[in-house]
Amino acid sequence: MTGARAGAGAREGAGAGAGERTGAGRRALALYATGSVGMGVWVTVPGLLLLYYLTDVLGVSAALAGPALLLPKAVDVVVHPLLGSRSDRQARRDGHRRRMMRGGLLLGAAMTAMFSVPSALGGAGAALWVGGWFTVGNLLFATFQVPYLTTPSDLRVGYHERTRVFMYRMALLTLGLLAAGVAAPALTSGGTRADYTRMALLLAVAMAASAAVALRGVRRLTTECGFETPDGRAGHSARTDLRTALRDRNFRPLVLSYLFTGTTTHLFLAALPYVTEHVFHRSALTALFMGLFLAPAALSGPAWTAWSRRPGNGKQRGLLLSQGVFATGSLLLLPAAALLDGGARTAATAAVVMAMGTAFAGLQLFAFALLPDAVAAADTAEAGAYTGVWTATEATGTAVGPYLYSAVLALGGFASSTAGEHAVQSDGALTALLAGFTLLPAALMALALALQRRCALDAAR
Repeated sequence: MTGARAGAGAREGAGAGAGERTGAGRRALALYATGSVGMGVWVTVPGLLLLYYLTDVLGVSAALAGPALLLPKAVDVVVHPLLGSRSDRQARRDGHRRRMMRGGLLLGAAMTAMFSVPSALGGAGAALWVGGWFTVGNLLFATFQVPYLTTPSDLRVGYHERTRVFMYRMALLTLGLLAAGVAAPALTSGGTRADYTRMALLLAVAMAASAAVALRGVRRLTTECGFETPDGRAGHSARTDLRTALRDRNFRPLVLSYLFTGTTTHLFLAALPYVTEHVFHRSALTALFMGLFLAPAALSGPAWTAWSRRPGNGKQRGLLLSQGVFATGSLLLLPAAALLDGGARTAATAAVVMAMGTAFAGLQLFAFALLPDAVAAADTAEAGAYTGVWTATEATGTAVGPYLYSAVLALGGFASSTAGEHAVQSDGALTALLAGFTLLPAALMALALALQRRCALDAAR
């Protein structure tokens, strides 16, 4: 890490220091943040629908569907840190990280293939097809996401300005999450394989356009704010980068906390279609609840940012508060869904989901805004290396959440079905289905909160 970046960490409480610029214009921030729209589609659609697509459309058993989604992510754990180090090398050579980001232009094609399982395939064959294309898509996603998320760490800006960059990103990310979270269930409401293929094709166009705009946005943002080139230490290697990141006493609890946070939120997404179908008996509620979850998230980002700037608050306190609200909301979903009936049950669940959506905005904003703070505070860190570890952790959470829910379903005896069928579920399956949606997320988020309390980035700035 260069001395300029290391020194920045000590100066940021009072604003930009020597060598730091005051900030980027709104247009540059908007162009950069647009990349999160397409990435939000990739995060949301597989997380929300892929497990359900396997078990209730393709007829894959829950015991097989879970590993089909988990194993592709095992590749990410290895690949992401390697891509982070490669991104640092490209940044030193080229003076930017945009070369690798071009892989994001093909991500929509991979998602279309993933939801276009040939009609002759079912069971293990269908699971293999989906898992294979999921692996391809994850690799393309990684080539975009690693350098894209490293951009705020590359800028010559201070503590609060990095939060501002991520506020814009969070706003556009949530827009992508919201659009995909509402549109994808609506487009697949017919429940046929063709519906899923058509949905993927439509969203793929938006994903490609988003990646193209982001490439332009990254160029403009680094031009306006300045680009901090990673150093070229002797003996530099991916293994060294990984060891440095994992030994960082502030980054380690932050990234482990984010692992449990990501696992929790993606478990919530994966479970939602099952709850609306088998508990509420109204699959159309999936789109409604997703809208109610993500609309507050889209609106509350600026409020969270303003709150964090008040004396005595900060990013760490905001993240802990968000984790506590999400865990409490998960617990409250149990009586709302299990003990009430009719309109009262829907209204109570909707209110809790909206509160959890507001917390979700804080979870994303503060966790990602603390990432470049960890890079700035470490005098031996390279931004791409830290981001590679971070995105590997993020990818792991997106897989572990649905896998844990599929395991709960399998233990409860959940019966899979194909499109056009409706399997009758046992009392044990329904109990497992609901407990996995409420009690398990609450426990996981409590672990995330306990880990996050060990992070001292705000106290050290």
